[in-house]
Amino acid sequence: MSGERLIYLPLGGAGEIGMNAYVYGYGRPGKERLMLVDLGVAFPDMDTSPGVDVIVPDVSWLVDNLDRLDGIIITHAHEDHIGALPHLWPLLKKPVYARRFTAAIGRLKFEEAGLPLDAIITVEPRPAAVEIGPFKVQFLPLSHSIPESAGLVIDTPAGRILHTGDFKRDPTPIVGEGWDDAVMEAVAAEAPVKAMMCDSTNVFSPLPGRSEATLAEPLTELIAKAGGMVVATTFASNVARLKTLAEAARAADRSICVLGRAMKRMVAVAEETGVLTGFPRHVTPEEALEIPRRNLMLLVTGSQGERRAASAALSRGKYLGFEMKPGDTFLFSSKTIPGNERSVLRIMNALSETGVDIVDDAGGKYHVSGHANRPDLEHAHRVFLPDMLIPMHGEHRHLREHVRIAHEAGIAGMVATNGMMIDLTGEVPKLAEHVETGRVYLDGTALVGALDGVVRDRIRMALNGVAMVSVILDEQNEPLGEAWVELLGLPATGLGERPLNETMETELTEFLDAASGKILSDDDRLDEALKRIVRQVAMEEVGKKPEVRVVISRLSAE
Repeated sequence: MSGERLIYLPLGGAGEIGMNAYVYGYGRPGKERLMLVDLGVAFPDMDTSPGVDVIVPDVSWLVDNLDRLDGIIITHAHEDHIGALPHLWPLLKKPVYARRFTAAIGRLKFEEAGLPLDAIITVEPRPAAVEIGPFKVQFLPLSHSIPESAGLVIDTPAGRILHTGDFKRDPTPIVGEGWDDAVMEAVAAEAPVKAMMCDSTNVFSPLPGRSEATLAEPLTELIAKAGGMVVATTFASNVARLKTLAEAARAADRSICVLGRAMKRMVAVAEETGVLTGFPRHVTPEEALEIPRRNLMLLVTGSQGERRAASAALSRGKYLGFEMKPGDTFLFSSKTIPGNERSVLRIMNALSETGVDIVDDAGGKYHVSGHANRPDLEHAHRVFLPDMLIPMHGEHRHLREHVRIAHEAGIAGMVATNGMMIDLTGEVPKLAEHVETGRVYLDGTALVGALDGVVRDRIRMALNGVAMVSVILDEQNEPLGEAWVELLGLPATGLGERPLNETMETELTEFLDAASGKILSDDDRLDEALKRIVRQVAMEEVGKKPEVRVVISRLSAE
């Protein structure tokens, strides 16, 4: 291959769940033509990223090598695969390839961001193919918890790669294409699979995954027996689940009303692109308010406890005229993503206090995962028979376990986390080099680097409070009046119930009166001295070391 190599480089999604971004390259070392697969977000939490809207991968390496990047592929429309696209595309400005439903969701995001809609190109599934630099890519339909999820069959001069994306082994997914062994075996028969980059989310789940179709009967039975109004929440993108819930409601002689912008958008796009057919008629909120409660079911957003979603709003009281009452049923037809437990429990408890009957997925009866469990992963390994396996879409423990399973089956495997560039050219994967990776915060409308200190300062302020100190000096560097302190996020009084800010002001003023001319004339030394005094007083009085900001004003001699 005349010194050329095939590389794989995860920038996000490897060693974590979310923020998926994977780079493939082929060519001479350092000059490879590149292709990016997925550009997703991760979601913030109040402990580590307060106030942040979403977290996106750091694509600085790609920006530095922009002349080598030929295109971007989006495998499906979940936020952890497409959510960063409108935020980072302006840095990359390369054509985006996606299947019809995914492309439609992407164009809606581009329209909201004022980006060119023609940058997103709709592609047809296998056997159709697109050429992106040295790569010939086929979109392989795979079942998942969103319509038209695609694995990628990537043919390269060094061999065939199978990038699974997110998938499950479900022959009857209700909406979209199901898993078909014959189709998958045909992929393996066409050409040997050199490397398989594989979803690892459910590698620790020991039982085979269940089909979406298995939920129809228990959901129909549950809704038929329920009294009062029924409200059901699930992931807005799980169009198949929404259809199953809606059909169960119709069988129970209940009208359906869809509440929540994200859910309405997903249903509308699924119908417009033809992936969703036969969805029962749903009424407007205004019409729903006129329907007897026993004949009504609401499908609402907020299965993960999102504060501004419909579920949370209903738990707090009225939402668009609807109000939960004793005897109503609230169904969580979803799995709580780790990290969201407290938010979901807060909603459940609020509903319980109202007398609402809560049904969740504790027994696995009303929800199935969109990811392949361990037996299904092992089945996929046997079908595709890859020479090597690189696990992705998982925390480190998931990746490590997946490699162990591959080794047991005689497949060469390697744990590759974000920033590890892997050379796939030979018979076994090898580490080629490390690339600097990280995360970037979308903070309002600004992209802020994780190491820029903005969020770190916000956390410090949240934990310890803020003290603002102001002092005025005349042209001879003599203090004019007393120091002034304003406190935020700190107790108003300290020891002896004396106002904390007055204690600080007294200490600061005494220091200023006794300070030497050298200190008073040097802004840096004076700033540090004032901060030290404020922190010392705060620690003695209330046991906190606040963030301190000092403003030194000097009067001009003119």
